[in-house]
Amino acid sequence: MRVVVTGATGLVGRALTQSDPSPIGRGWSRGAGPGEGREVIALTHADLDITDGVAVAKTMRDLRPDLVINCAVVGVDQCERDPALARAVNVDGPVLLAKNSPAIVHFSSNYVFDGAQEKFYSIDDEARPINEYGRTKLAGERAVMAVSTHAFVIRSSWIFGPGKQSFISTVHQRLRAGERVQAVKDIWASTTYVEDLVLRLVEIVERSEYGLHHVVNAGVCSNASFAREAARIVGADERLIELVSTTVAHQAPRPRYTPLAALPPLRDWRIALAAYIESSP
Repeated sequence: MRVVVTGATGLVGRALTQSDPSPIGRGWSRGAGPGEGREVIALTHADLDITDGVAVAKTMRDLRPDLVINCAVVGVDQCERDPALARAVNVDGPVLLAKNSPAIVHFSSNYVFDGAQEKFYSIDDEARPINEYGRTKLAGERAVMAVSTHAFVIRSSWIFGPGKQSFISTVHQRLRAGERVQAVKDIWASTTYVEDLVLRLVEIVERSEYGLHHVVNAGVCSNASFAREAARIVGADERLIELVSTTVAHQAPRPRYTPLAALPPLRDWRIALAAYIESSP
């Protein structure tokens, strides 16, 4: 089986292609030959612009993958500033990949929900995005499933892990170094440790469970409660954490409360955070 990973320099793409041994697990091996598991081919943006229809068709013809895992991503605030780019990367590109491959994994987001209700959102709840990122993510997942009967759509939330300079990926390092941090106190969601996400993804693909899935660690937190837990684990002073409103920290509007109901849920986010911190340099 040949697996092509696009957007391979991002957080999820790196976890799928660059770790040794690979967390992709269960016989998925990078560069394996015939009879030696599954060959995983990493494509960066420089290797393939997924919004270029000619390039996508040629690359898929040449590589002949059995599965494409699309990890190309545009940030939430960047989507708000550039809606055309958001649509190209979150909708048009994934559709091109879906049309040119036998099966596809496409990542979506908790931001397809408006967060107006204080609840855990299931795959059956109505999606009502309030920002451009969420709108294009929702359009992308619907478009991919419309053109491919072999699509795995994974909604996840606040993914953290090595190789990304996001707040939740680095706050433990900053606090351990005695740095003051600003943490948003009024936005709540699920978090997802990238190692756990990848292992659940493998299970879903191996079982051929096509369709829509929520994959997140159990529980709900804000950036503030995440930072406080990180401080506790590394033994840092909680007074280093300054609580701020989302209107101070972000450009695009964020839904207030969007934890996802995952069946079955991954391990609790606190346990996952401790595991991540323990594995960090």
